[in-house]
Amino acid sequence: MNNLPNPISFDSAISKFTNQLQSQKRSSATITAYSGDLMQLKNYLGEHRITQATTVSTQHLQEYLDQLSTTGYTPKSVSRKINSLKTFFKFLAQNGLAPTNPAAPLTHPKYETAQPRVLIQTEYRSLRDACRLDIRMCVIIEFLLQTGIRISELANLHLSDVKKSEFVVRAQENNPQRTIPLSKNTTSAIQNYLAIRPKVEDPHLLVTKTGRPLLVRNIRTAIDRYFRQAGIKNAKVNDLRHTFIAHQLEAGADPIFLSKIVGHKRLSSTEKYLNFTKSSTQTSTKLIEL
Repeated sequence: MNNLPNPISFDSAISKFTNQLQSQKRSSATITAYSGDLMQLKNYLGEHRITQATTVSTQHLQEYLDQLSTTGYTPKSVSRKINSLKTFFKFLAQNGLAPTNPAAPLTHPKYETAQPRVLIQTEYRSLRDACRLDIRMCVIIEFLLQTGIRISELANLHLSDVKKSEFVVRAQENNPQRTIPLSKNTTSAIQNYLAIRPKVEDPHLLVTKTGRPLLVRNIRTAIDRYFRQAGIKNAKVNDLRHTFIAHQLEAGADPIFLSKIVGHKRLSSTEKYLNFTKSSTQTSTKLIEL
């Protein structure tokens, strides 16, 4: 008797896989990343006349990864794609949709994790100086630098989330709600911004001149522009979050307390910054002002 599973197309297999991820309440960013990786694999194999997910072999996958390595993908990028392949084909095998898991023997390339880019005091002061006449940008910089929130969390902040001395980051997908204290600089920047914020009904804190929510890509583009104006090289938006975490740990912030402030799911995500900072022997549950 033939107990092999029925052939299944890549489109159908990817659809079943993403449905599984959604049922597990994985983040939309994670699902998008997996889907993109798998569609890239599908297109590559399609060029080699392999259209069924059930007929993929380990050799097919290894040839695909070798091709990525020779076309400019870094070892880190290849490693991330291997994670996607392993998770996908493991799902197919465990659910009886494929006879074996061809991704199981794949090995990750070795690579070194880059040290987080942490702005020194003269750099983040220069950033403040560069945007001092842009009131909305001032509040954006203070939020990211003084609270360590993610850019997506900042874009989703509502007016009602901001209180006198603290603000609430609402639950977002698999990230729980958390409350973060506001520094004096951030509070002052908020007050200045609210004085000129368009009088619109949109609930978002940050809005455009026409009253629409300020999108993540708009925030990112503006910050990159001010990085250039301030003469800060090799910096990205997320480096403001790195800067907040590193400087708080260096000032003696308790890693457990800090991990809750920045929304890390694992304490190790916060503790890794200890490798790049000279942390104080004292621990505190108070945040310093940068």
